[in-house]
Amino acid sequence: MSQDQRSPAADHLRTLSEGEVEVVGRLPWSSNGTFLVTCTTTDGELAAVYKPLSGERALWDFPDGLYRREAAAWVLSEALGWAVVPETIVRHDAPFGVGSLQRFVPADFRQHYFTLLEDQRHHDRLRTVCAFDVVANNTDRKSGHCLLGEDGTIWAIDNGLCFHPEPKLRTVIWDFAGEEIPDDQRADLQRVADHPPAALGDLLAAEELAALRRRAGRLAQRGTLPEPDGSRHQYPWPLV
Repeated sequence: MSQDQRSPAADHLRTLSEGEVEVVGRLPWSSNGTFLVTCTTTDGELAAVYKPLSGERALWDFPDGLYRREAAAWVLSEALGWAVVPETIVRHDAPFGVGSLQRFVPADFRQHYFTLLEDQRHHDRLRTVCAFDVVANNTDRKSGHCLLGEDGTIWAIDNGLCFHPEPKLRTVIWDFAGEEIPDDQRADLQRVADHPPAALGDLLAAEELAALRRRAGRLAQRGTLPEPDGSRHQYPWPLV
């Protein structure tokens, strides 16, 4: 396939996978080591967010290797056909060792979930992010993890705390609770439940993948977004 025939996403993945990685600086306000980098090939340069294993803080409820969950979130997003997560890969030869590289999204950083919710034009996309988080079992969907890209697309970032086999959904997106999921998305969910991509098996433990399939199947069969469960904490902190 010629360069003119490749999709922008394919070009981004190639640059993330093959480009020379150079650290620009550390990103502030992150609990783990997170870096802005550039990935450069002969065809051009792409800004990316690099999350190395060496920069992760130990967590009591998640094993090391959150970078794999970042990549798994992108694989799941693509398998569903929803494209809510920017292109994300695992690189072993990055400056601080193995970690995830995710395309940096130029965005209006004044916007976040709570401000985007005020515009009804964004609601369908936010509902999709909501359904994605249910399947991914996102334990940390803060408002600021929804970015309004310069092209008007809403992207879901910071997906490292996902895919725990136990129910741990913590999110700010409860405004669509009880609403019906469109039939085409229910079909997407059932497809992933029945035939998850092999790449997920390379990134997640067997019990995590089995739990993901159960969540996708249940959501497809139920057909509505879940209501908050008052028996446990279901909001992240801080909210933004």
